[in-house]
Amino acid sequence: MLCGLLKPTAGEGRVAGFDLRHDAASARNQLGYMAQKFSLYGDLSIGQNLDFFAGVYGLSGQRKRERVALMNEIFDFGRHAGQSSKDLPLGLKQRLALACAVMHEPQALFLDEPTSGVDPITRREFWTHINALVEKGVTVLVTTHFMEEAEYCDRISLIYRGRSIALGSPDELKASVVTEDNPDPTMEDAFIALVERSETGAKEAA
Repeated sequence: MLCGLLKPTAGEGRVAGFDLRHDAASARNQLGYMAQKFSLYGDLSIGQNLDFFAGVYGLSGQRKRERVALMNEIFDFGRHAGQSSKDLPLGLKQRLALACAVMHEPQALFLDEPTSGVDPITRREFWTHINALVEKGVTVLVTTHFMEEAEYCDRISLIYRGRSIALGSPDELKASVVTEDNPDPTMEDAFIALVERSETGAKEAA
């Protein structure tokens, strides 16, 4: 829905200032999306995927060449540039997917479990790229089941059974579950406590 592929059935949604009910096409031009499952073209090389997605996003001429060259430099594709995407290690596949998603310099970026299945070093490297985008003014929405990753975010919405049970900064959420027995809770502790609190509230309401 936030990607402009489905119309909201109620309420309203906006991405980069564009109403998703009435101007979904303009919203899509201002956002990037990276799926949890590798969804680029496996038979194309890294270079061919970059070139293809640059064209899909409307880049051409000198601008297209500059952006493709920049993605190669930032994500260090180097000697892998001619390799078929389907044969790449998972970490490199994820880097390629992110490069394609930000090719057109979107204002908003949606990342669905971007580090799922990758090793800790690659995960840390990935968050370095994400933070660099944030510093440039890109709004990044990340879904993750790694609570230590969630702590990198400015604001967190905890989703349980299809609804948001808590919203706030990492420090705010952790502060909300402080107890005598646990005066310095982790984000994992906060998640467990808030889920238990949600379950207790649901039972009392019933």
